[in-house]
Amino acid sequence: MKRRAPSVQDDDIRLFREAIGDVRPMEPVESVPERPRPAPHPFMRDADEAAVPADSLLFDYDPADLEVGEELAYLRDGYPPKVLRQLKRGQFSIQAEVDLHQMNAAAAQMTIAEFLAECRHDGLRCVRIIHGKGLRSKAGGPVLKGLTDKLLRRRDDVVAFASARPMQGGTGAVVVLLKG
Repeated sequence: MKRRAPSVQDDDIRLFREAIGDVRPMEPVESVPERPRPAPHPFMRDADEAAVPADSLLFDYDPADLEVGEELAYLRDGYPPKVLRQLKRGQFSIQAEVDLHQMNAAAAQMTIAEFLAECRHDGLRCVRIIHGKGLRSKAGGPVLKGLTDKLLRRRDDVVAFASARPMQGGTGAVVVLLKG
């Protein structure tokens, strides 16, 4: 057997009104506007840039370990040689990078094209492509390094590129300067 909820009687309503007294409607309250969020700040890039002068004074590598003759360098016709020298010395700030390790040639080619298109779209001028040194490559030599060299030379948006400085990946990476 179900019990029905007791109905509200007129007497109950009167008692309730007497208990709470006079009421007045509340004015609508405007919600507090959301504070604007601060723009993101690249703290890690700032820290990296601040560390460059100190890192450039460190000689914690053996100059004999440098792979002489394996450096990549290219300067598009019509640009002064000074641009390539500045790039080799690390005088441009690297704004983005992509790592091609563990990719086959087809995937690397697509990744490079997409990466450079995105960088151009975002207005980036100096980027790094990590292709690796090809230490596990067969007798034909480093596949991704050669592919990167060929692809970059064919692109109209590439002003110059050079093997990275030792602390940035050495001959296992290339720093690319894009048209502005």
